[in-house]
This record gives sequence, structure tokens and C-alpha cells, in this order.
Amino acid sequence: MSRTVWTWARIAGSALILAVLVWRLGTGPFLDGVRSVDAGALAAAAGIAALTTVCYGWRWKVVARALGVDLPLRSAVAAYYRSMFLNVTLPGGVVGDVHRGVSHGRDVDDVGRALRSVVWERVAGQAIQILLTVVVLLALPSPVRSSMPVVAIVLLAVALGIALVVRARPHGDIRRALLARSAWPGIALTSPVIVAGHAATFLIAARAAGVTAPVSRMLPLALLVIAAMVLPSVGGWGPREGVAAWVFGAAGLGAQHGVATAVVYGVMMLVASLPGAVVLVMAWFRPVRPAGRAQPPLRRRPARA
Repeated sequence: MSRTVWTWARIAGSALILAVLVWRLGTGPFLDGVRSVDAGALAAAAGIAALTTVCYGWRWKVVARALGVDLPLRSAVAAYYRSMFLNVTLPGGVVGDVHRGVSHGRDVDDVGRALRSVVWERVAGQAIQILLTVVVLLALPSPVRSSMPVVAIVLLAVALGIALVVRARPHGDIRRALLARSAWPGIALTSPVIVAGHAATFLIAARAAGVTAPVSRMLPLALLVIAAMVLPSVGGWGPREGVAAWVFGAAGLGAQHGVATAVVYGVMMLVASLPGAVVLVMAWFRPVRPAGRAQPPLRRRPARA
């Protein structure tokens, strides 16, 4: 499938999900979500995003360093803010990640290794997020609790398969980038903080949307919706609202409240990513590093008379 076809398929899929939600629930939940956003929720989202973005940058830094790529923490945090802004404003949800990988690669003259550091940093984060989500869903009641033992067994089998691959390839990227002593402590420390930050933001969005269920009931739903955000979308919109409508409805909280909460969350994340727009604008005015100095032309000696 070509890139153009895949892009249009993402746009069409997200639009279809939103159209079905409007058809079934009307525009009310979407408008209620927008109206529910207040200054307190936006300030909380910005503060939490600052913490999680520093953790994102630190995680990326330790993975890049394990792969032999230099990356200062300040540059990593700025690039991650820019990546977040691009991800929530452009189709696909990964444009920002590709951009920060290519940009960093050009800075260090190794685009391939820089892109690999981005990929493995994201893989590590998704793996820990899945692990934490499964643990919470096993412990707390949710619409999918009955199927979680099977999911846990499947994930255990996948983990064993990965362990066999790592053992067979001791010099591969997984061992170097994720399991190295210089990398895994930072990954293990920052990733739960990031997941907790996203979950806390979603819970604040739910309260702003008027959902009063206790945290023990809301946390599994929050993690399910956050997990759905890895699906292809347009700036995060579409699958997030669809899964939120489903899990809230299945939990007896009302599908309309799920959509309203997802809308509030989307607006909060957009506002929290605005520092990335500043980074993007500043990058436009940054002097372009010359590729190299050209050799001065040879001067001809004047001919003797």
C-alpha cells in the first residue's frame, strides 16, 4: 500500500468513526466536551505534560546514548515537545517522531542510528505501557476483565519469544538499546511516570466532563482509551473517541460521557503541546549548519613574459 493511499485510509477511518458517533449520539457530546474545558484543566494538563515530556526526553537520551548517539537532555526535551505538537496536529500520529529522528540524525550526521533510537525508545515505552495496563486490568474491574488472563498468557508467550531472539542475537539493538545497564534503569523509571501522567490527565478530563465515578473505576477505562491512541488517526481524533464511547458505555457510565471526556482530553493535550509550536518556529530561524567547507580554488600563476 502506497503512502498516499495509507494516509487517505487513516483520514477516512477516523472520519468514519466520528461520523458513526455523531449519527448514534448526535453532536451534543462533542459540544459538551468543548464547553467543559476550563482554565484549571488546561493548566493541569500543561503542568503534567511538562513532567512527562522531560521523562520522554530522558528516556530517549538514554536509548540514544546506548546506541552511541549523543543527545543532550535539553535538546531531547525540545524535540519531544515539537514532536508532540506535530503528532496532535497532523494525520498519522507519528509524523513528529519521524521528524525528530531525522532532525537529530542530521545534527549528528547519522540519520539511520538516530531513527533507530526513536523507534526503540517508542517500543520500550509502549511495552511498559502495555504491561502496566494489563496489571491494572487484571486487578480492577473493567469491561474486559474476563478476557485479561488470556491476554496476559499471550503477552507472556510474546515476551519469551523476544527473549529467545535476544539470546540468539547478543549484539542486536534490543540488547544494546534497551537491556544495557546504561539504558534500562532510565527506561524503567521514566516510563511508569509517563503512563501515570497520561492517565492523570484523562481522569482530570473526565472530571471536567462531569463524570463522578471513583478513580478505581475510571483508571482501567483511562488506560484502555490511552492504549487505543496508538491506532492510526488524524491528530489523535477518531479511535480515541470511539473506544471511549465503547468502554464508558460498557461500564455503565454512558457512551456520551466517554465521547465528551475524550474531546476534553484531546483539547487538553493540544494546548499542552503548544510549546512544541514555539520550538518549531524557533527552528525556522536557526542558522543552517554548513555541510562542509569547500576547498578554495587554485590560483594560477601569472605567465612570465
